[in-house]
Amino acid sequence: MLSENNDISGDIYIGAGETDAIRIIARIVQDIKKEYPKVIFHNISCDSIDVIDKLNKGLIDFGVLFEPSNYTAFEHIKFPVHDTWGVLMRKDSDLAKNEYITSAMLENRPLILSRQMMKGINLSEWLGIPKEKIKVAATSNLIFNGSLLVDEGIGYAITLDKLINCTGESNLCFRPLYPHKFAQMYLVWKKYQVFSKASDLFLKRFRMKTGENK
Repeated sequence: MLSENNDISGDIYIGAGETDAIRIIARIVQDIKKEYPKVIFHNISCDSIDVIDKLNKGLIDFGVLFEPSNYTAFEHIKFPVHDTWGVLMRKDSDLAKNEYITSAMLENRPLILSRQMMKGINLSEWLGIPKEKIKVAATSNLIFNGSLLVDEGIGYAITLDKLINCTGESNLCFRPLYPHKFAQMYLVWKKYQVFSKASDLFLKRFRMKTGENK
């Protein structure tokens, strides 16, 4: 077992898509750095396809995967929170007056989707829209860039909540899908992975944070 009395230094590499749950990781890293300031955290923004590729190549220590990604191929721990799927749109859209967005409201609307959504799921089944009524206007791996496409009127982005600030003078707003769709996240790592002391400490603290301490 790791002795936390030793001086610990080194790098922790985590690949993750955009999610507010990164705050949990950030708080753990911040606590570690208070005790061990030589530990350096590297957050690599990438979608689930790239997370899996980088894990398999040994380029990152941990990844964050969303259901329905194949997280069971890795060692994994469920995050104690989830994100909510919804639609990012302009405030002057006719849909913005609604509290929730149903699948019928999105039929034949220009949609902005992620690469993972295009390749990783049955889009028609997931959205609840007949295939012939799904109109893809653009794709974007990063929702900040996707939000610029929305702002310029290209379409409606299917994304997670809390990622784009829609307050104040923003032209954009977010409306959750209904029925609600939640995104569960998992911290994942390769089976039989040999960690550095820094990465081992991070995993130990993450287990404690999520109540899955071993």
